[in-house]
Parts: sequence; structure tokens; C-alpha cells
Amino acid sequence: MTTDMRVLSEGEWASWYGALDLAFGGVQEAPQEQELWRDLVERDRSIGVWDGETCIGTTSAFSFRLSVPGGALVDTAGVTMVSVAATHRRRGVLTSMMRRQLDDVRASGEPLAVLTASEPVIYGRFGYGTATWQLKADIDTTRVRLSVPAGTDDVRLRYAAPADVHAACEELYARRVTERPGMLARRPGWERHGLLDPESDRAGASPLQCVVAERGGELAGYARFTVKPEWKWQGPEGVVQVRDIEALDPAAYAALWRFLFDIDLTSSVTARSRPVDDALLQLVSDVRRCDLSVRDSLHVRLVEVGAALEARTYQAPLDVVFEVEDAFCPWNAGRWRLTGDTKGASCVRTEDAAEVALSVRELGAAYLGGVSLTSLAGAGRVRELRRGALAEASVAFGSDVAPWLPHGF
Repeated sequence: MTTDMRVLSEGEWASWYGALDLAFGGVQEAPQEQELWRDLVERDRSIGVWDGETCIGTTSAFSFRLSVPGGALVDTAGVTMVSVAATHRRRGVLTSMMRRQLDDVRASGEPLAVLTASEPVIYGRFGYGTATWQLKADIDTTRVRLSVPAGTDDVRLRYAAPADVHAACEELYARRVTERPGMLARRPGWERHGLLDPESDRAGASPLQCVVAERGGELAGYARFTVKPEWKWQGPEGVVQVRDIEALDPAAYAALWRFLFDIDLTSSVTARSRPVDDALLQLVSDVRRCDLSVRDSLHVRLVEVGAALEARTYQAPLDVVFEVEDAFCPWNAGRWRLTGDTKGASCVRTEDAAEVALSVRELGAAYLGGVSLTSLAGAGRVRELRRGALAEASVAFGSDVAPWLPHGF
């Protein structure tokens, strides 16, 4: 097969995006959603593969800054819009795009690449490890009550048009980013993502609504949500669908959830993407009635092992030599001595004997502190070569809070 891989030009956008749409089922997005992605996509980081006049492969990357343990924001490539035409599968198109993209990411000086996967089984062979998980809850609010902390009644709630308060909400979100690994510092333009609300995607739900929590006239939190009315013979059973909820303190957070639980004519609340250690689980009276489930979220790839491991801190002192396997990015392969603590880290090449052996995929999974090296060892994916080294590294890599990606890209 003779194909041409090249950076996307302005005149090729329609064909490129059309190929992406077709690969994901062929149902076109709403015009406002197409417009958003056209504005946000970085053309010089977008690659197309062409067979004659037909685009048969797509991928792109956003220039993000990712929060890592210790609170640093690390330059990161957000891999996105990956597709291969069904007519050209199993011909090396995806592999060639991943090869080109990771070479470009390395050249740009970004030590990390991340993605969310439509099919998570695909990306492990390119060195991506599942680093964060998202919690889904479908809560029966006729059976579940909230136990709220002191000060909740002092929080004032009011409705606000989402667009009218989006600037203040973005400022609050920005204050939260460095508190939890896995969150993205949103670049200009990304505030539009949280307001995206095409009517064609509502499936009978209301337009996007917003309630803000205030204390002393200052914003303390916000919730964006929709309400889907449902009526049965016995009465109303509407569903509150939570899109985003952020707060600066426990009382404001509880006040927002209490409001969502108590909306008239509803009997349940759904939240599709919450951290696995969400404080909501400690507020509810009956966690069994919350119908919880967990799935993968952010997949992390260390593009430059040394720089990536130096970019974060470690919650306990460590001094460990890793033997890293990385067939797809061989510049990472070999032995690395990682020393660090809560103040900083150093990761350099070494000829010393290896103490823990693993692939770059496992390093990516453990990087944000949400997956322990010990659990990966239990699955046979990490090997301890010096007694005690695994426990030392596993504890040090941990995080006090679970890493979490608030939204996709």
C-alpha cells in the first residue's frame, strides 16, 4: 500500500475530520461541536494519512500542562482524534502514526503523552499505561440521604446562566488543578468545552443548568447539570445528570450535592466521571444504592523517562535503579537511578545493578500515583530484583489523593 502521511493543511480539514467521523460510526456532530473542535485543534500537531485523494488515518495532539504529584504542571501532549478507516485496518497505519507522533512529541520537549481510549486494549503496545480511573454513580435519591458537615447551611446557592459565570468558574477550577494529579490546566478556548450543549445530544434532557455556591459574596463552588424529566403512572421519576461539580471546601461541596439530590420531580442523580476517592462516597447514607462502577480514564506514556520522573515528587524517600523496557521508544530502554522525596527528584542513566524491572507501560500506569507498583507486580508486570526495592518504590510513587481527569479531549 502506498500512502502519504503529512501534517494537516487548512484546506484538508473537511476531509480529515470527515474521515474521523466515519471511523467513529459516521454520525455527524452538531455544528457547534464541530466548530469548537475546529477552533481547538492544533493544525501543526495534526497528522493525516492519505491514500490518493482519500484520508484514511487521523491523529492530533493538544499542548497541555498536566498536574503531577507534588503539584507541578508538566508540558504534555494530549493525543486525540485517532482513527483508521475500516478499509485500511491491519496495514500498519496506526503504528506509523504513533511512531511519527511520539517522535514529534519528543522533538517538542514534552516528556509525557496522554490519551483517553475508545478501546483501551489498543494503546498498551505503544507504551501507554492506564493511570487514572473514573467513577460512575447512579444514585437512588429516594433511598439515599446525605450527612453534611458543619457550615453547609451557611452556603448560599443560586441559579446562574452557565455562560454568565463561566469565567469565575474557570478561575475556581484553575485553583483546584494542582491539588490533584491528572487534572489539566485549561488553555484559552477550553472553557467553551464545559459549556458545549447541542440540543441534538440532550436525549430529552433540559438545556445545561448551573448553580453556584457562595460564601460572603465569593464563589465557593459550582455545579453544571441537566434534568431529564420522566413520568410514570406512580408519579415523576426525573433524573439529574451531573456534568461538572467543583468546590473549594467540604461545606460548599456538600451543599451542592444536597441541592442536586433535592431537585423537585426527580428520583435519581447520575454522575459519569468522578474521582474514585470522591468525598461524595463519605457523604451518602447507603453506598450500595449508588450503583457504582469504575472504568479506565487517562492513559499515560513517558516519552522521556528521565525528564518525566524528575518532574514529579515522591511521598517517601527513594533510591532505586529501574531496568526499563521500551521497544517502541528505545531511547528510554536501560537502567535509570531514581532518587527523590517530597522536595524533588533526580533520574539519571546508570550502570549499577537493576533493582526493579518493568516496561515503560507500567511506569506510565504508576506515574500519577493511582496505580501501585506492588499491584502491577502482583499481576506479573513488575519484577523485584532487590529485596525491599519494590515496596520502597511503590510507597514513594503513591499519591494522597487519587489522580483524576475531569473531562475528555
